[in-house]
Amino acid sequence: MPQCEMCGKEVPSLTTVRIEGAEIDVCDDCADFGTEVRTESTSSTSTKYSTDSGSAGSSSTSGTPSTGSSSTDSRSHDMFDEMDEIAQDYDQRIRNARESAGLSQEELADQLNEKASLIRKLEHGDSLPSDSVQTKLERKLSISLSESAETDDSEWEGGSSTGNYTLGDVVRRKE
Repeated sequence: MPQCEMCGKEVPSLTTVRIEGAEIDVCDDCADFGTEVRTESTSSTSTKYSTDSGSAGSSSTSGTPSTGSSSTDSRSHDMFDEMDEIAQDYDQRIRNARESAGLSQEELADQLNEKASLIRKLEHGDSLPSDSVQTKLERKLSISLSESAETDDSEWEGGSSTGNYTLGDVVRRKE
């Protein structure tokens, strides 16, 4: 019996949905968390949202491009591939730049119109800067707190030979 990739429940049939950019096969209960992905299927089983089966239904969907079909890469891309990530040593970068500028945490906070406690948390690595605070810090201290998001797919080599992964392939379980 197939198993829901989200909750793990074994059910007679699964629905393919897109949740936060990922297409996964889920049970009817979990399908509400995403948007159904319509795929052409030769199976006579209908999905929760289908209204028609047969040639009329397939001809109406054949005119619309399916997501991912335009990509020739083996891996689909999403908006996170082009986003910059916060540097792991952002706390040290902030502290070093502030000290180089000869500013105390309170003075920097005043100049940024933020609380001194926020600067302390950022410098201790207890908090990540919001986008607006990150921009203020980068401009004021003439530093960069971002690193380009470089996709290193080498860690994903050796998984499924088909290239299809389930959530269980990538999630680290707490034990």
